[in-house]
Amino acid sequence: MPQSAHFKEKIRFQKNKKMADEITKLIPLSSDVYDAFCQSERELFVPQGMSLHAYKLDALPLVANQWISSPLTVAKMTEALTCKGADSVLEIGCGSGYQALILSKLIRRVFTIERIDRLLKEAKERFKALGVTNIHTRFDDGQNGWREFAPYDRILFSASTPHIPAKLFEQLKIGGILVAPIEKGQKQIITRFTKTEEGLISKPLEECLFVPVINGREF
Repeated sequence: MPQSAHFKEKIRFQKNKKMADEITKLIPLSSDVYDAFCQSERELFVPQGMSLHAYKLDALPLVANQWISSPLTVAKMTEALTCKGADSVLEIGCGSGYQALILSKLIRRVFTIERIDRLLKEAKERFKALGVTNIHTRFDDGQNGWREFAPYDRILFSASTPHIPAKLFEQLKIGGILVAPIEKGQKQIITRFTKTEEGLISKPLEECLFVPVINGREF
């Protein structure tokens, strides 16, 4: 690696670490999740011209009225997913690809679906530039899931919804965990569902703010 490139990588790591330290002041992070944030190039996932804001704990706008979630929200969703011991995860709503990148540091196989073609193409270019090979992408309405590789140990729903389609729970392993922002009146609540032999156990965790899920695909 050229010296200049190595220097830039070192600076980014320091900025990622500082951001992770800021997150730990607000919520507890497991050591694995903390390391994943330190190793994930957030600056590469924000829109051009917004690099100065990349390491702030704020959501940032993307194309097509979408947003890249704040690092704090990504951390909360990742911790709620309880990645330790999981081998596969399905993400509904790839967006910029940043959440998938974090998951790729924690889980061996990441499957992520995006309904907006332009967003998915940009995310794939970022994964390729970083040499990430364990993230698999699909252009589709994420509410359909991805049956080919089911069942999954974990499913992460990265858009708010009043309810989770039954077909997604069907693609979750027994003992698996699904995390989603569930709409309750005017509020959105991060909710963790655990699938058991007897049925689903749901646990509301805390309020959040996500863009709502939209049906279909957008070219």
